[in-house]
Amino acid sequence: MSTEAASVYPSLEGRPIKGTICLFDVDNTLSPARQSVAPEMLQLLSALRHKCAIGFVGGSNLVKQQEQLGTPSILVTGLFDFCFAENGLTAYRLGKELASHSFIGWLGQEKYKQLVNFCLRYIADIECPVKTGTFVEFRNGMINVSPVGRNASIQERNDYEKYDKQHQIRAKFVEALKEKFSDFGLTYSIGGQISFDVFPTGWDKTYCLQHLEAEKSLSGVDYSTIHFFGDKTYKGGNDYEIFEDSRTVGHSVENPEHTLRILKEMFDL
Repeated sequence: MSTEAASVYPSLEGRPIKGTICLFDVDNTLSPARQSVAPEMLQLLSALRHKCAIGFVGGSNLVKQQEQLGTPSILVTGLFDFCFAENGLTAYRLGKELASHSFIGWLGQEKYKQLVNFCLRYIADIECPVKTGTFVEFRNGMINVSPVGRNASIQERNDYEKYDKQHQIRAKFVEALKEKFSDFGLTYSIGGQISFDVFPTGWDKTYCLQHLEAEKSLSGVDYSTIHFFGDKTYKGGNDYEIFEDSRTVGHSVENPEHTLRILKEMFDL
């Protein structure tokens, strides 16, 4: 795997399938939620990268994406042509970081405090099977809110996901936030098993597409075909906006195994 991942790929303009990039969600698309990617997936992505450009876009920060997609010896930024953490607010092109933006700088400290205080009070009154820690996680381009806490174990995450589907905890939480902060210009997006993201409207996963559009002036590549693969493609899911965007060709997947099957069929891998 190390040898394959470190091999020399054609330049972006030299990929055989011209003007094409495959862009992937992370959780339940490339790997199980918050778990490591399978070697088979990395091998297939490496083979695909010889044919066209590849990238990922996720709500988590780059540290978490390194844990899931990288290896002890290889940085995740070396495994993909484009790496879009926090929906592209933190972005890498061919291993080099691009300009980033700040959620708190956009919203302001006073409004941020109102938002977080409301979330913490709301969470205190939620009844769920277990509560752990890190209920509000601050990221560069958003906050991530988890009623059960991001410190939950894999089993606790699985249990909470089932409970949430039955009781709609996150959906009700989001509606309460929409009502309370209707004038803040925020979007709420449910993703993964245990949490939802809060970010400025327009800073959803479509935010990363501007980096791909800029490629034409950098390398001359016009990404006229952007295949997006994701599992939360329904309205309210954190893949919905980019899945429905007119600039992408959306592919809804059920799990990483489904992603593998689609890629093998589409690109003869």
